[in-house]
Amino acid sequence: MQFQVPQFIEVEDRIFGPLTFRQFIYVAGGGGVVYLLWRVLPLIAALPLIGLVGGLAFALAFMQYNGRPFIISLEHAFFFFLHPKLYLWNNRKKRKNTSRGPESVQVAADLYVPHLSDSKLHELAWSLDIKERIAAGTADEEERTGRGAALDVIQSIRTANEARI
Repeated sequence: MQFQVPQFIEVEDRIFGPLTFRQFIYVAGGGGVVYLLWRVLPLIAALPLIGLVGGLAFALAFMQYNGRPFIISLEHAFFFFLHPKLYLWNNRKKRKNTSRGPESVQVAADLYVPHLSDSKLHELAWSLDIKERIAAGTADEEERTGRGAALDVIQSIRTANEARI
């Protein structure tokens, strides 16, 4: 038995002519507020407010920012200004070991890089990827010399910061 799979499930239905229900609510609400402002306030005071409310209603109904509705951007901006911010600054300088003497070879020999899986197919794919990168000239020094992931020496790592260094 064959079933028809629905297409375009992300697209809202057009209910009021060329407008979706959400667009119609934004336009009708903005039009109602504009009409109230025009009738209640003097024209000099109402014109700037009419422009702001009409522009906001138009933006909510039709504008998209980064492929998402404008209301989502307004919500994110509101919470950005409302919630406190936490800024962290790490002042420790990272040292790079540029010397490649016999001492650095011993350190590389003691380094253990754990295998992500026990799958031989995964290891084969990883080694082929490294060989491709070496042939393309985009591999770094560790990958070209063969030191690093190919070694099976176990060394304990106590913290995440020690693992990064």
